[in-house]
Amino acid sequence: MTLEVIIGPMFSGKTSELIRLVEREVYAKKRGAIFKIAFDRRYSAKQVVTHNGLRYDAYTIESSDDGVERIRKIADSNGLDAIGVDEVNFFPKSVVGLLDDLAAEKKVIACGLNLDFRAEPFQTTMELAARADRVRYLSAVCVVCGQEATRTQRLVGGKPAPKESPIIAVGGKEMYEPRCRDCYVAPR
Repeated sequence: MTLEVIIGPMFSGKTSELIRLVEREVYAKKRGAIFKIAFDRRYSAKQVVTHNGLRYDAYTIESSDDGVERIRKIADSNGLDAIGVDEVNFFPKSVVGLLDDLAAEKKVIACGLNLDFRAEPFQTTMELAARADRVRYLSAVCVVCGQEATRTQRLVGGKPAPKESPIIAVGGKEMYEPRCRDCYVAPR
């Protein structure tokens, strides 16, 4: 089968594309499901939800090696033909090997952020992309100048987050903005 990875900054439509591709498999009478990280409860604890409100039921998985192995168990016990993984950047590195293995027998689609708020690559996303049969690189629109945005700016009190901030901080429009290379402000 195949491994497909959708990458880009926040607000680029990664989750919308993931839902679309999984729904397409289900429409073709295949068994499909989406998995999400348990601590991402922005809009729902049991669904993946896009920033504009599109929803799809999902299995919630703990961010651990045991959680990652649970994806395999659920896929096998439910006879899934297609697996979607939202926010793969939040999963431990072990998800890369699992999804690569599952792609031998199933259609696997994962989406994740390209860069963290420091403009450093998310290793899980990038390693998975390197193993993928297909990579879809999406961009957003820079909220400052309107050009193509490839970065995610984290804001604290309307200013760029300090460099020493934690890498993972779940949030939405109240905390993040898509920015182009020129308008992105590196944290200090």
